[in-house]
Amino acid sequence: MNRIMLLAVLLIFVTDVNADYEPSFEIGKQKAKVCMTCHGEDGISTLDPYPNLRGQKVGYLISSLKDYKSRQRTSGLAILMQQQADALSEQDIKDIAYYFSVLGTKKEGE
Repeated sequence: MNRIMLLAVLLIFVTDVNADYEPSFEIGKQKAKVCMTCHGEDGISTLDPYPNLRGQKVGYLISSLKDYKSRQRTSGLAILMQQQADALSEQDIKDIAYYFSVLGTKKEGE
């Protein structure tokens, strides 16, 4: 019985957290403008030190930005990303991650 209650509470929590979030490609695109300086307008970087973001999994992008913001990532050019991540809200992170995750896919612009 306890497992069922725990599962029900978790399901309600997860549903509630995502209920007010409707990802928007265009909103993410606007918020990602600064990212494009290093990661490319199409999410494909033309500079060796910067990774491609196009088509990355949304969870990976969210986790990465949060890790920069919390200073969990510190190698390479992390200081640049830490500064950028500091300026982002939770919603900004979700919107930017969604944008790059669907960039170049059939979902783009939906």
